Amino acid sequence: MNVIGISSDHGGFDLKTDIVLLLNELGHEVNDMGPENSKSVDYPDYGVSVAQAVISKNVFRGIVICGTGIGMSIVVNRFSGIRGALCSDLYTAKLCREHNDSNILIMGGRVIGHGLAKEIVKVWLSTPFEGGRHQKRIDKITHLEKLKKI
Repeated sequence: MNVIGISSDHGGFDLKTDIVLLLNELGHEVNDMGPENSKSVDYPDYGVSVAQAVISKNVFRGIVICGTGIGMSIVVNRFSGIRGALCSDLYTAKLCREHNDSNILIMGGRVIGHGLAKEIVKVWLSTPFEGGRHQKRIDKITHLEKLKKI
């Protein structure tokens, strides 16, 4: 499945619109989970939709965008099985995939420019998870989630 789920709040709406176009250009099917315009909305409502879609495997991966990325980061990482990474540079976009198997990319629409955000998306989508010693660490997180320790 190559469907990418995406959502934003009003602070990330303009960037979300550009990222949807980029994803289409790259050949990905996009499930835009809102909002439909830049009117003020509550970011938790939109972050939850993407997190649940990733967990249920209705989408391959997710992208969420709010003003700074912090609110969305807090929301999506409340869900077991989500490894959301707030990225504002190419290095973290690469390493969050290689080392952490990030399944949701988080960005701040008021923090980074659209050109950089597009490059971050490209790197994040094209970088594979390395596994190996990193898988052991992911397994520990999964174990803690099952124990309800995190």
